[in-house]
Amino acid sequence: MRLTQKHIWGIKAGVHLISLGFFINLVWLTFNNGFGADPVEGITHFTGIAALNTLVVALLISPIAKFAKQGMLVRCRRVVGIYSFAWATLHMATFFALDLAFNFAFLWEEIVTRPYMTVGAVGWLILLALTVTSTSAIQRRMGAKWQKLHNTVYLAALLVPIHYYWSVKSGLIEPAIYILLSVGLLAIRWKSIKRIVIRPAVRRT
Repeated sequence: MRLTQKHIWGIKAGVHLISLGFFINLVWLTFNNGFGADPVEGITHFTGIAALNTLVVALLISPIAKFAKQGMLVRCRRVVGIYSFAWATLHMATFFALDLAFNFAFLWEEIVTRPYMTVGAVGWLILLALTVTSTSAIQRRMGAKWQKLHNTVYLAALLVPIHYYWSVKSGLIEPAIYILLSVGLLAIRWKSIKRIVIRPAVRRT
């Protein structure tokens, strides 16, 4: 069965409902002592994992669409990617508000002096750029530059799990699994990355 536009609308509606469900769960846990003795750490971890999971799902869409021969499925990437940015922004805002008390000087110092914060900040900036330029109108306006910019999602796919790995003090197995998963996803898409990123650079040289 070939997916139609109605199926895509249904899938997108499902993405919205699932994301809303996770947000409601976050609020419920926050106000019902669901994060235990350190709610700030719990909220930060919850939002960070949500951002990472949605980024992984966004990267999975193209291989699944290609394998299943359902080209229409790629139309769902944008909404999933935007949710990844939204969770990443909430993750950063939680740290900025609850850990640093809205102190920009402390935030800048953390980003500059702590490698895991530097990596996380770069990952967030990439997701910000991809979200801002995700509309069809901007894509048409940017032309070939749009694809070059959106290829940086591959860099974000590596930086975000590394940020997670460096940020945890114990329990390194889970972040290590995410790093391996991201490397695996990039390996699956290596031919596309090589065609889009490496070959043009070689031709310019």
